[in-house]
Amino acid sequence: MDHDRIARLLAEAPTVAALRPWPRYEVDHAIFGEIGCVIGEGERELLGLWAEPGMVHMALRRIGEEPCVVSTAVTEDRFPSIGRWHAPAIRLERTIRDLYGYVPEAAEDTRPWLDHGAWEIASPLGQRISAPLRDPADYDFLPVHGEGLHQIPVGPVHAGIIEPGHFRFTANGEIVARLEERLGYVHKGVDALTTDAPLDRAARIVARVSGDSTVAASFAFARAVEAALGFEAPPRAATIRGVMAELERLANHLGDIGAICNDAAFALILAHCGILRERVLAVCEGVFAHRLMMDVIVPGGVAANITHDGVRLINRMLDDIAPHFAAVVRCYENTPSLQDRTCNTGILAPELAKRFAAGGYVGRASARDFDARRDLAYPPYGGRAFDVPLFTVGDVDARVRVRIGEVLASMQLVRDLLATLPEGPVLAPVPQAAAPGEGIAITEAFRGDLLVWLRVTPEGRIGRCHVRDASWLQWPLLEAVIENNIVADFPLCNKSFNCSYSGHDL
Repeated sequence: MDHDRIARLLAEAPTVAALRPWPRYEVDHAIFGEIGCVIGEGERELLGLWAEPGMVHMALRRIGEEPCVVSTAVTEDRFPSIGRWHAPAIRLERTIRDLYGYVPEAAEDTRPWLDHGAWEIASPLGQRISAPLRDPADYDFLPVHGEGLHQIPVGPVHAGIIEPGHFRFTANGEIVARLEERLGYVHKGVDALTTDAPLDRAARIVARVSGDSTVAASFAFARAVEAALGFEAPPRAATIRGVMAELERLANHLGDIGAICNDAAFALILAHCGILRERVLAVCEGVFAHRLMMDVIVPGGVAANITHDGVRLINRMLDDIAPHFAAVVRCYENTPSLQDRTCNTGILAPELAKRFAAGGYVGRASARDFDARRDLAYPPYGGRAFDVPLFTVGDVDARVRVRIGEVLASMQLVRDLLATLPEGPVLAPVPQAAAPGEGIAITEAFRGDLLVWLRVTPEGRIGRCHVRDASWLQWPLLEAVIENNIVADFPLCNKSFNCSYSGHDL
C-alpha cells in the first residue's frame, strides 16, 4: 500500500485559510471518492464526516501527524460515498442524507438513520420538503438466514431510567448470531438549534448534547470558537478547564465501574462506587456551583474561579476517596465469580478498534494507543506526563481496567494541575469577527475523543456547528463484540461500552 497516497492527492488541492488550527482542503468528487478508498485501506483514521449547506467535510488523522479536513462541494444534492469503502462512515452518511437530503453516491445502505418519520418534513437542514408521517416501527432490519434462528427485540423503552434505543438480536438458542441497533430516538435538532445562534446560546446547547460529557463538549466548543477567532483563554482558565475535565472523568469512571459490576450481579461494588462518585459530584457543586459543572467553560475561559478553599476541598476529597477506591479495586480483582463474568466476555478485536478509530477505554482496551490529551495536546495537557493505560485483550475486564488506570491517573493529574495553578484572570474578552472564521477542536471526554467544528459569522454568531461524540464510532462495535456471546451478557457488554444515546442522536 502506498502510504503517501492521500498526501499526494491533497498536494495540489487548495487550502481554506479560514479553518484553524488544522488545514482544510477543498477537492472535487473524484479526489474525495479516491481518498475514501484509501481510508478504507487503512492509511488514515476517519475522525468525523458532516455537512453544511452545499458542502460535505471529513476529518482525517494519520498517526504522528496533524489532522486535516477534506471538503467537497455537493453537486445536484450528491457527493461520493465514503461508506462504500470505509464502514465507520456509513451511519454518518445516512445522517447527512436525513438532515440535508444529500445523497451519498454508490452508498450500500440507503436507509434513514435519525429520521424516524415523525418530523413532517424531509431534509430539515436542506430543502425542508413536506413529508407525510411514517410509522416509526417501519424499518428494514437487515435479513438474517440460518437454521434455528429467532429474533429478540429489545427497546426502545427500557427498564429504569435509561435513554431509548432499539436492539434487534438474532440468536441461536442463547448464542447471539447478530445484533443490529436502531438509534435516533432522542434526536434534538442540535445542528439546527446552533445554526445562527449567538455564541452564548450555542455554548449552552452544546453543553447539553450529553450531560455526562458536558465539560468535554463545552471545552471543545470553546476551543473551536477561540481557534476560529484567533485568541486563547488565559493560562489560569486553561488549567481550571483541565481540573474540571479530570473531575468529570473521575465521576463517570467511578459510576461505570460500579455499574459494570452490578450488571455482573455484584451490587456491592456498585454501592461503594456510587458513594465515591457522589463525593466527586458534591465537591464539583461546592467549587463550581453545579454538580456536572455545566456552563462553566465558555469561549474565552471559565465562568467560575477556583478559590483557595476550592483547592483545599478538591485535594481533601481526593485524599479521602483514594484508599476506598483501592479497596474497590482489590475487591474486583479478588472476586472469582466477578472475574468469570468480565474476563473473555465481549472481546473487541484490535483490528476493529483501529479501523473504527475507537476512542477512550473502548479503543485502549483493544490496543489502540490514542489519547487526545497526549497525541493532540492542548492546554493544559501539553508537556505534562500522565499514564494512559493500554491493554490488548479487548474484553469487558480490559475496559474496566482501563477505567481503573484512568481514575488513578486523573486523581494525580488533578493534584498536579492544582499545584501549578497560575495566578491571573480566568476570562478573556471574545473579539469581534471581521470575517467568517472556522474552528475545530478535539477534547478527550471520559468515553473518548469529542470533536467540534464550527463556523463563526462576521456578526459573531454560529453559522454552523457540528458535534461528534465518541459514541458515533463506538456504537457499531458493540454489535461486533456481542456476537457469539450469550444474550444475558449483553447488558454487561453494553455497560462496558456505555455509549451515549443523546450524544449520538444530536
